[in-house]
Amino acid sequence: MRNLLFPLVIGLGGLAVLLWLGFWQVDRLDWKEGVIADIEARLAQPPVPLPEVPDPDADNYLTVIMEGAATGDEIWFLDSGTTAGTGHHVISAFETSDGRRVMLDQGLLEINDAAARAADPMTETVTVQGNLLWPDDMSDQPPEGMEWYARDVPAMARALEAEPVLVVLSAASQYDDRVTPLPVDTRSIKNDHLEYAITWFLLAVVWSAMTIFYVARGTRRKDA
Repeated sequence: MRNLLFPLVIGLGGLAVLLWLGFWQVDRLDWKEGVIADIEARLAQPPVPLPEVPDPDADNYLTVIMEGAATGDEIWFLDSGTTAGTGHHVISAFETSDGRRVMLDQGLLEINDAAARAADPMTETVTVQGNLLWPDDMSDQPPEGMEWYARDVPAMARALEAEPVLVVLSAASQYDDRVTPLPVDTRSIKNDHLEYAITWFLLAVVWSAMTIFYVARGTRRKDA
C-alpha cells in the first residue's frame, strides 16, 4: 500500500491543480464576456459632446461628436495587427470649434498613399463622430518624426501639443478617400479563455487516466 501512496498523492494533487486552472479560466471567461458586453453597450450609446475633462475609466469607449478641423500636424502609427491592409493609422491634431486641441485617429493610410497624404493633409472643417480610447501602449523612447510604433496617448499628445485625449473616428461629414476609418469594436479583444479551460480539463482527464493506470498496475503487481 505504501508503494501506491506516492503516485496516488501525486495523481490527486495534479488533478486538483489542473481542475483549479480549468475553473479559473471559466471565471476569466465570465469576466471577459462581461467586459466585452460593457464595451458594446458603451459603443451603442448615442453620441454626446466631448466631455470637458474626459475620464480614462468612466469615459473609455464613450461615443462623442465634435466639430472642427485637423491642423495638418500628424503622427503615423504603424499597426501591423489590422486586417484592413498594410499601412499607418493617421493620428491628427484636431482643433474643435470651441477652441480645444485633441487627437483624432482618422483611420488607415496605405503605404502607397503616404507621400500624397504628407503633401496634402485634409484640413477642412468637419463634423466627426468617434469613440474615446485610451490604449495601453507605451513607448520607451518616442520618435521625433511622424512614424510611431506604439499608440502612446500621453507621448503623442506632447508631440502634437494636444490634450491627452484620443478620439477614434467612426463617421464624418466628409472623408479623405486615402484614409480608411477603423472604428472601435470588440473584435480585436482577445478572448481565448474557453479554449484554455477546455485544454486544462482535457489535461485533467489524461492525468486521471495516467494515475488510474499506474495505481492499477501497482495493485496487480502486489497481488501477483
